[in-house]
Amino acid sequence: MRGNGFEAFLRQSAPALLRLGNALTLDRTAAEDLAQETLIRVGLAWSRVRRDGNPVGYAQRTMVNLFLNERRRRRPIPVAEVPDRPAEDAALASVADIAAVRHLLAGLPPQQRAAIALRYLADQPDDQIATALGCSAGTVRSYLSRGLATLRERMTAEG
Repeated sequence: MRGNGFEAFLRQSAPALLRLGNALTLDRTAAEDLAQETLIRVGLAWSRVRRDGNPVGYAQRTMVNLFLNERRRRRPIPVAEVPDRPAEDAALASVADIAAVRHLLAGLPPQQRAAIALRYLADQPDDQIATALGCSAGTVRSYLSRGLATLRERMTAEG
């Protein structure tokens, strides 16, 4: 793979893929695993991906597919109580905000979460999101609309 652009692609795209993975999985370790698996698959298909001319789109679609397939296989186990946290200080305030966002996103179905992540993190238009999710642009707009409505409703209910 050396010398054919994969290393440059890797350096340029890995941070954005990790951010997308974080938004999808809501867990740093799982996001790192998802990004790694995505980059492995892109690397294995690099000669074809490079010829197609859209390696970022291919990587994003691969990541979303890996995420959705994993979600179908394994369901999260809910816990009755959130563990105690230390007293809040200024540094922990942002951690609490991040935790609140993760909590809100965790309540969305995987397709809605993926659509929101691709729109607001990867700044993709409906047709590219549709390609990544394997659905129509109308379905993407529906996922976005329903997902945002659910987030607004929960944010209002939780204050």
